[in-house]
Amino acid sequence: MRLKIWFLETRPQFLLLSVVLAFLGASIAWYDGAFHLGFALLAMVGLLLAHTSVNVLNDYFDYRSGIDLATPKTPFSGGSGILPAARLTPTQVLWLGVVSLLLTVPIGIYFVLTRGWLLLPLILAGALCIVLYTPFILKTKWPEWAAGLGLGTLPVLGAYFVQTASYTWPAVIASVPSGILVHNLLLLNEFPDVEADRTANRQTLPIIIGRERAGIVYSALTIMVYLWIVGGVVARVMPAFALVALLTLPFAVKAIRGALKPAGMEQLMPAMANNVLVVLLTQLLLGIGYILAGIFEG
Repeated sequence: MRLKIWFLETRPQFLLLSVVLAFLGASIAWYDGAFHLGFALLAMVGLLLAHTSVNVLNDYFDYRSGIDLATPKTPFSGGSGILPAARLTPTQVLWLGVVSLLLTVPIGIYFVLTRGWLLLPLILAGALCIVLYTPFILKTKWPEWAAGLGLGTLPVLGAYFVQTASYTWPAVIASVPSGILVHNLLLLNEFPDVEADRTANRQTLPIIIGRERAGIVYSALTIMVYLWIVGGVVARVMPAFALVALLTLPFAVKAIRGALKPAGMEQLMPAMANNVLVVLLTQLLLGIGYILAGIFEG
């Protein structure tokens, strides 16, 4: 039972994102002719540990600030609920977050030594996003960029680099939708937390420009994801099979409709659910598209 509580503190339902990111980066590398199963699995483990650290440290700082006690709990936001229920102590949660982050260090060192030092700046940038996000970045305007970068674009590029030992412009272009999608995942999940976040002096987009305008930003960025993929295919920097990612458009339309009517939870909750599907399935299908391209275009 105790082990289950520790597991739930990691918010495992959100960790699927890391698996999808690692899969996408490895799929792009496979399309480019480089794939090592061991590297792919180790990169995924490192990303899962980093993501766990993000979730747990966010829980810790939210509890210490009092936000967790005022935030409405939803399946998509509001923290794990472990600390407010006193099922773990703040010190235990802090140590879980710190240890999870420290466990990524040997994995990072291994990849830097075996695959190349150019991975180091990416790792350091990701680490800064993790460590500074809740205590500092959230108190600056438009903090959602850090989630998009640290848990979107950079992980895809990192998973690509450990396979190829290089960066390419097509890989960078292919990683951009991940950054936008993860940015939007956080953005829409912030809508129910506006009042509680405001008490902690946070500067999220729904606070700075209001939910209605934030909904417009969310909608525009969601549309941009699909236009980016189409543009990448038209420009021939992404394979035609990448268009399979457009199959998530119906979910995106439902998410946009709810985001544009953020006042009522009856519209917002289905929008948040569809947004999760958009984030996960779009990247999963994009990775599958690269695999299919490698098979049929190779």
